[in-house]
Amino acid sequence: MNDLKTERLVIRKFKETDAQDLYEYLSDEEVVRFEPYKPFSREDVHREAKRRAEDETFLAVCLHKGKLIGNLYFAKGAFDTWKAGYVFNRNYWGRGYATEGLKAIMKYAFENLSAHRIVAMCDPRNTKSWRLLERVGMRREGTLLQNVYFFVDENNEPIWKDTYEYAILKTEFTG
Repeated sequence: MNDLKTERLVIRKFKETDAQDLYEYLSDEEVVRFEPYKPFSREDVHREAKRRAEDETFLAVCLHKGKLIGNLYFAKGAFDTWKAGYVFNRNYWGRGYATEGLKAIMKYAFENLSAHRIVAMCDPRNTKSWRLLERVGMRREGTLLQNVYFFVDENNEPIWKDTYEYAILKTEFTG
């Protein structure tokens, strides 16, 4: 995918030089609270920037001035279904950037990648995330109870999490 431009954003492939901007949000406990990883150290984020630069499923979301403010995850699954995810710098929350970025990648997928369906998952406690999914036209298809864990407790027991599953079909997408 070439750079995808919206009114305020550029969605592009990651670069190793994105490490500092990536650190700004991946080191923030509040930002990664519902993610399957802990906050990144400076060392870890340099490795992560390099990994993402080689991974086509991670897309950098930047302001037109070049500032990286978040990322989209977008991966093809079976049956022309694509899985979407997102993480944004807390300093840019509440300004519509995640909505704009997610809508742009959905539009691109339906128009250029023969996507039939796009799905996204989120923690039910992450109200901002599921409201974003509903704002871009996705519908909640269900709640998966204790379907995943990312961490264990002090007794090495899984800390199970529930998941909301959202989806939208090409025929439902209005752009």
